[in-house]
Amino acid sequence: MVARREFVVSTLATVAGLATVSSCSSGAAGESYENAVKGTWHHSRVGAGDKPALLYELVRYATLAPSSHNTQCWKFHLEDRSISILPDLSRRCPAADPDDHHLFVSIGCATENLVQASLANGLNGNVVFDDSAGKALRILLEPTKAVATRLFDAIPERQSTRAEYEGKPISTSELALLERAATGNGVRIILLTEREAMEKVLEYVVQGNTAQMNDRAFVEELKAWIRFSANDAVRTRDGLYAASSGNPSLPSWLGTLLFGLFFTPKNENNKYAKHVRSSAGIAIFVSEAENPAQWIEVGRCYERFALQSAALGIRNAMLNQPVEVSALRPQFATFLGVDGCRPDLVVRFGRGPKLPPSLRRPVAAVLI
Repeated sequence: MVARREFVVSTLATVAGLATVSSCSSGAAGESYENAVKGTWHHSRVGAGDKPALLYELVRYATLAPSSHNTQCWKFHLEDRSISILPDLSRRCPAADPDDHHLFVSIGCATENLVQASLANGLNGNVVFDDSAGKALRILLEPTKAVATRLFDAIPERQSTRAEYEGKPISTSELALLERAATGNGVRIILLTEREAMEKVLEYVVQGNTAQMNDRAFVEELKAWIRFSANDAVRTRDGLYAASSGNPSLPSWLGTLLFGLFFTPKNENNKYAKHVRSSAGIAIFVSEAENPAQWIEVGRCYERFALQSAALGIRNAMLNQPVEVSALRPQFATFLGVDGCRPDLVVRFGRGPKLPPSLRRPVAAVLI
């Protein structure tokens, strides 16, 4: 006889397969996920004389940046010759990000997109951090010659690709481009491509992942940001759409049930082992200071890395467990030989498939 648990899992898997057919393209108010993607991930043209429309589009480009759990933890304020970016503390992830490090890294990513888009539209973006104004950034915009860089061109192509890669090496010249893009003020990158070193990083990932998955608050926070169905993804336009991680699109009730059954330390650790071993390398971002202004700089460096990767046809995704678990971070720093500095981000990279992209909230929802 089939064991009861095996029967239940088999039945749920069958239901999941049937449910996927009906939930993979449905959306709120009749809008399909596919149309929502087309309306989100694209380049646009705005007439040089239509400044309000241009500022609006610059914010749209900024919102295409990555953020922790795709929380889109930012707000924007438009002025005649500047755009301010402020943290949206209502979208914090206190379990995964208790000191708001990732929140400010996310703002840095949005800042870099905005600066790249500004330059492409004939505006030079000078970034000023104001700690006294709610840790806001102000990007001062001055006319300049329009230059659409390869990084700007890659903005609609960039993706955090949570899938297995091809495992093929990246050329020395490409690694040099990635390193150059990722270097900034007080920020440097360590590129690991040797298998022995990558396996050691994997050990830290597994330790960190196990600790996080044994933390009920972390698991509940993560689940709250998962959008199991296309309908949920289109309705909220934020969070982690299941299909963007290579999982089936399911009704919320079924996704929640399967999450409880299969989201286990063993399954997740096995997944991360496959992800690391299929990657061409791992990049670790290290900074000299620990404060919001520095974390924003880390975000700008990472976003340039991600855009340069996309321009080269290289995928990337975060493996941040070694830096998110505070008790593990000093040990990880010692392993890297960077005692006294903070390892900020851990990123795997390599060539691989493109997955369904995540969505973004409309610009009107992030303007103040």
